[in-house]
Amino acid sequence: MTREKEWEDRVKRLLKAELARKGVTYAQLVGKLADIGVMDSEPNIRNKISRGKFTAVFLLQCLEAIGTSDLRL
Repeated sequence: MTREKEWEDRVKRLLKAELARKGVTYAQLVGKLADIGVMDSEPNIRNKISRGKFTAVFLLQCLEAIGTSDLRL
């Protein structure tokens, strides 16, 4: 596994863990993102997270949308 892939897997697990901790589904995430002005479709969000290839901006938007203010790395 390449080092880049390891980082992608780590960030994907981090975001999925936060969604699970908050009990937020992808469908709910779409709505919560829309509430803060981020428009995206559920399939697109599901694919981004599944691949682990998304920007730091998207990560922060998701965390803000679900009400996460602290992360454990």
